[in-house]
Amino acid sequence: MSHDTTLVRAATGKTGRRIAARLRMRGTPVRAVSRTPSSTRRALMSTDASSLTTHDPEFLRRPLHGFLSVAGGPLPPQPRPVWFEATAKGTVQLFTDPESVKVRRLRRDPRASIVVAAPVGERERWLSVAGRTTVEPDGAHDLCARLAARYWDLDDPARADDLAGILDADWVRLVIHPETVSRYTS
Repeated sequence: MSHDTTLVRAATGKTGRRIAARLRMRGTPVRAVSRTPSSTRRALMSTDASSLTTHDPEFLRRPLHGFLSVAGGPLPPQPRPVWFEATAKGTVQLFTDPESVKVRRLRRDPRASIVVAAPVGERERWLSVAGRTTVEPDGAHDLCARLAARYWDLDDPARADDLAGILDADWVRLVIHPETVSRYTS
């Protein structure tokens, strides 16, 4: 059996989804894509069963905001903007207050998703990662310091003071273990 990924075009349609599901049931790695016109270029939307591609971390290393939604919340979901970090292990992590509503919801139902989009002025691009989320008691302060350096100018005394205040508080790490990764690139 080959371990090459099979590309299934038109996979967001009913027939394409069925074909992709049957291939996965047989153990064939599948990458589902859908092509739609975008002016004179072609857009690419894909859903990968469970992992980030080699191109995703480059996009996720940028200081972009992610929009986090957790299961068990109000309907429709009400995403919150967050700082985040994609790890070498292929997970996405962020930090939060251990007493926050999102932590209480995740303890009841550990499903969450994060959507990251390119800013205005760039070609449309977004990435969505959804999966089981763990609440980790360690590593949050180190993560917070790394993210503050990525999102803020810590040579600015006001921002350095902000970071010092943040580091004085208690934090936990939320780690999203991807089960579904979807992306759009124009």
